[in-house]
Amino acid sequence: MDKVSVLLLLVMHLGPASYAVYHILLYKRDTRSALGWIMACIFIPFGGPVTYFLFGINRVRTRARSLKRRLFKIRFEVGRAKPIPQGLYEKGIRAIGYHITGTELSLDNSITIFHNGDNAYPAMLEAIKQSTDRVYLTTYILKSDKIGKTFIDALADAVVRGVEVKVLVDGIGELYSWTKPSKLLMDKKVSVAKFMPPSLFPPNIYINMRNHRKLLIVDNDIAFAGGMNISDDNMSLTNKPRQITDTHFSFQGDFVNDLSKVFYEDWLMATGEQLASDIAPKSTHKGDTPCRVIPDGPGEEMDFLALAIQAVIATATDSIEIMTPYFIPSRELISSLQSAALRGVNIRIVLPAKNNLFYMHWANRNILSELLQLKIEIYYQAPPFCHSKLLCIDDEYCMVGSANLDPRSLRLNYEVGIEVFSKEINRLIRAHFDDAISKSTRLDRMKLENRSIPIRLRDAVVSLLSPYL
Repeated sequence: MDKVSVLLLLVMHLGPASYAVYHILLYKRDTRSALGWIMACIFIPFGGPVTYFLFGINRVRTRARSLKRRLFKIRFEVGRAKPIPQGLYEKGIRAIGYHITGTELSLDNSITIFHNGDNAYPAMLEAIKQSTDRVYLTTYILKSDKIGKTFIDALADAVVRGVEVKVLVDGIGELYSWTKPSKLLMDKKVSVAKFMPPSLFPPNIYINMRNHRKLLIVDNDIAFAGGMNISDDNMSLTNKPRQITDTHFSFQGDFVNDLSKVFYEDWLMATGEQLASDIAPKSTHKGDTPCRVIPDGPGEEMDFLALAIQAVIATATDSIEIMTPYFIPSRELISSLQSAALRGVNIRIVLPAKNNLFYMHWANRNILSELLQLKIEIYYQAPPFCHSKLLCIDDEYCMVGSANLDPRSLRLNYEVGIEVFSKEINRLIRAHFDDAISKSTRLDRMKLENRSIPIRLRDAVVSLLSPYL
């Protein structure tokens, strides 16, 4: 090969490699990851830069923001943490959510806890039946089974009564049903939109950026939120035992407006339609429970929920209780839990013994020994599959909502977390933990570490893929 050809090939490699290194230095916050990508881009001709452009760039967050950046403007260096006005819970656990979101606590609310669809669905359907002005529903999964069709009929009846009804279903989540719920809703003249549905024309093949929120808002008077989808699987039926256990919540008071705003933004993003957002709650009901909503999505400058969870764990002095179906914690979250354990905080984590996504179970088993060695208690809850997402800190704080403790929820999905400051709600949820743990099996560290070599290799390989699960 002559010198001209060699020089041409060198220039063809150095151009993309130089731009890749430039991009890595500006946008990769993890120094180990950045160094690895830089070495690959420099020393693997052509393949290094191409691989980085295909797999190393977070296109999910870039697309979600849908903003053109200036050449030298680095978004994560800007941040969005809010200063707290003088005298407004300046320190402690109540200040965390405000610093992250800029949203003050809504103080005068009442909350009801519902365990499983047998309890939650009748209350939700009754609220729809009694609606007079508007019903807004967003859900990840609305199956076209018996209970799903019952909800669809109730929504259609509300439309006939002159109620404004808007339903937002996730474009991937609705594929859990052979008959698409969006079609059934449209057939009954219910206004329905799909959140980022996959399509070939125009091309949209993203499986990330899912709307994983579950919200039902009725007349700006009552709202339901939590982790529960709408499916027969959440119910105990005569010819079908319950497949999933879950926890859902209703809220009354000024906090309903905060949840309504989350729906307004989701509807605007999915349809381009601006809904009236200045409707005050009709309810005169006043409780005494402070709440704050923490909406999160891939378009935010900070990972709101991940940061909030790590921060509240850092405040714990007595106990931390975690219940989640999918547990693949980040290194930061692992460190937060380890630090709490070293401070003498009692930590209990409840996971499903049999996961509906078997690979999630494999992935977290490669992580759990780091927690077990510090005497953190981990329990496997027997079937049915537990889908609840609950966090309790000490005797007053709880976080509920739609987010799992895994990279997909905390980095790629649109989720909603709800902070609740109440000794009574905390007591009730911790009692639920006690009941679940009484029927669970505690994970033994030696048994985990004595897995066979093939099983350990399997778990380790799947764990490497955890950012994409």
